[in-house]
Amino acid sequence: MLFYGLAGCLLIILSPFIWRKGVQSVYGRSIYTTDTVPADRVAIVFGAAVYNNGRLSGILRDRMDTAVQLYQDGTIQKILVSGDNRFENYDEPTAMMGYAIEKGVSPDDIQPDFAGRRTYDTCYRANEIFQLDSAILVTQNFHLPRALFTCQRLGIDVVGVTADSQLYRDAGWYEVRETLATAVALWDTIRHLPAPVLGDPIPIN
Repeated sequence: MLFYGLAGCLLIILSPFIWRKGVQSVYGRSIYTTDTVPADRVAIVFGAAVYNNGRLSGILRDRMDTAVQLYQDGTIQKILVSGDNRFENYDEPTAMMGYAIEKGVSPDDIQPDFAGRRTYDTCYRANEIFQLDSAILVTQNFHLPRALFTCQRLGIDVVGVTADSQLYRDAGWYEVRETLATAVALWDTIRHLPAPVLGDPIPIN
């Protein structure tokens, strides 16, 4: 009896790691580089930390540089920048837009999403608000499998482009966090809670 109890506890502990490995295995086949990704109309860039002076964190800067590269190469025509804007004096999408414009992207080709608080929110709103049925996802390799899984589950045909341009100081922590977040992503896409911020449709033309 004790054996079965211990085995059950071990399975519970290991299940998030097993689930993430499965997601990585399946969705890793849809990850490309900027040189090999099939063209699509829109790239979705997931938000990350912005400093108090408006400067992008290294992770977010690499994501934006990757999206700008896709735009300049003609692989995409539009960029959806999705991030957190819940708090006064903290605005990821505006900082992302400003960075892209400085790099030569036309303001007409950038669409901000001010309610992309989580990966789930970004994917849900990309489909429901911005009316996307396909897109290229731009984020780091540790995040891409979960992002691909979530967007696919929410009705968007997606591939991913890795934005890893450097070694990240907190890479070990990101891996641990992703293991838990990937398990939560399954639950989110089943119950569709908590509900994301919604509004009138804003089709990306």
